[in-house]
Amino acid sequence: MKLLIIGLGNVGLNLVKLLKDYQANLDKNYRLGISVVGVADRGGYAFYDQGLDLETVLEVKQKYKTVASYPRYGEPNVSAIEVIEDAKADIVVEMTPTNIANGEPGLSHIKAAFMGDKHVVTTNKGPIALAYEELVNLAYEKHLLFKFSGTVGGAIPVIDFAQKCLVGNEIVRIEGILNGTTNFVLTKMLEEKISMMEALKEAQKLGYAEEDPSYDIEAIDPACKLVILANAVLGKNAKLKDVEREGITKITLEDVLDAHRQGLCIKLICTASEELLQVKPKHIKKEDPLCVNGVLNAVSFHTQLAGVFTLAGRGAGGIEAASSALRDIINIGLAMRR
Repeated sequence: MKLLIIGLGNVGLNLVKLLKDYQANLDKNYRLGISVVGVADRGGYAFYDQGLDLETVLEVKQKYKTVASYPRYGEPNVSAIEVIEDAKADIVVEMTPTNIANGEPGLSHIKAAFMGDKHVVTTNKGPIALAYEELVNLAYEKHLLFKFSGTVGGAIPVIDFAQKCLVGNEIVRIEGILNGTTNFVLTKMLEEKISMMEALKEAQKLGYAEEDPSYDIEAIDPACKLVILANAVLGKNAKLKDVEREGITKITLEDVLDAHRQGLCIKLICTASEELLQVKPKHIKKEDPLCVNGVLNAVSFHTQLAGVFTLAGRGAGGIEAASSALRDIINIGLAMRR
């Protein structure tokens, strides 16, 4: 099974590391013969039909900042679209940065993959949040598989659980913490009695927040994830503009401490139902299953027949998102083999 990885940022590099470090286990447990035949970044690409050496990919990327310098098989100044169209691969793994303005370049990458009869795995929230129905329909028309579990919940199999494990059990409402950065900030404010800005600087220092943290603290990132969940799980045709959104920028240390004195915590809660799409800071009880700390995410599915199911786990970090992408790759490989 041949992979083409587009985008070698934090998540893409972590996927390469996972494939390298666990290759023997993957071969033993799944027998899919996974090989990475191509990788592409902003500087160009490297392609070898028999499979690239992943240790070399990592070394070249670290040393030269682009895989275009890969010995013999690297090429500079070649667009990812050209690589996707020309490369013989089974799965395109699209891992370029999220762009919520127009979904590019990921949206065009995914479309090109489908038009080239390639399955797609992506961790890129932009295209899924902006063009979910179009992409799902295109995959269906081309009889291809489209997996994007890494777009919501980090390492937690949120979408897979809802789509596979709750079949026949109508989900009427989804609630959750879908942004590890803001959850880390709110946790640190309480634990260390510091301001939001001080907690945010610590999150940036640890790599949980970007230099520009607006996507997180203004609730844009969790709003994207909520749209994806609403569409993929509840069958809606939601857009980002449909989400009632409020970030954590107005939360003060006194707000956090006052809630704590009342036995409550302030959390940035995402809610999706037939009537509501909302991301908003809320007071929840400390014993609530959603009251997780640090970079953890938690999602509760309220079902018609069997009550509430809650999943929790690590929601922020490159290795976590990469592990979800690996799960999607394996699932596609297993489906191809049937």
